[in-house]
Amino acid sequence: MPRMALNDRRDELVEAAIRVMARDGVVKATTRAIVAEAGMTLGVFHYCFDSREELLKRVTATITERTIADARRVFTREGDLPDMIRASLRAFWGGVEANPGENLVGYELTQYALRNPGLEDVARLQYVQYLEANAEFLELMAKDAGIEWTIPLPTLARYVNAVLDGVTISWLADRESEDSLAVLDLLGDYLTEHSRPVG
Repeated sequence: MPRMALNDRRDELVEAAIRVMARDGVVKATTRAIVAEAGMTLGVFHYCFDSREELLKRVTATITERTIADARRVFTREGDLPDMIRASLRAFWGGVEANPGENLVGYELTQYALRNPGLEDVARLQYVQYLEANAEFLELMAKDAGIEWTIPLPTLARYVNAVLDGVTISWLADRESEDSLAVLDLLGDYLTEHSRPVG
């Protein structure tokens, strides 16, 4: 095995874990399956991580950070408020459809963390990050469009998150893209209706 820095080995194991989980599910992502995917040995795994749980924490953080980074990339600040909302939601949705496996892993990891003592904070932090990102996007939209929201920002950010979560998990189950996009359009209408010009 070529020489590799510790952080690089950890990153390789995280990516291998994500591939195994996307293909086979979280339950089947055993330490042995992950190291086989990465082309490493169990000894290397235990050098990089104290436990499978530690790896799962890193995997959850990686997927969460990647999802938020993808949302930042597609967020548009052009046009009026309805145009900004629609374009951003459509671009977000393109990412969901392009990568269903990783989205499914994200949900599986949330459930796994909530079911396993000692990992509850992983799920909590995951959703804290999502809510903070939603609030950030709503603030940017309001500033660029010259509006303010008529619903408190924390509540509105949670509402957006709940809709995106719901439509994503529904799509993962039935792959009804047209209906999913219609739901996102309704979300856009709702946000527009709960805005007003500043001043």
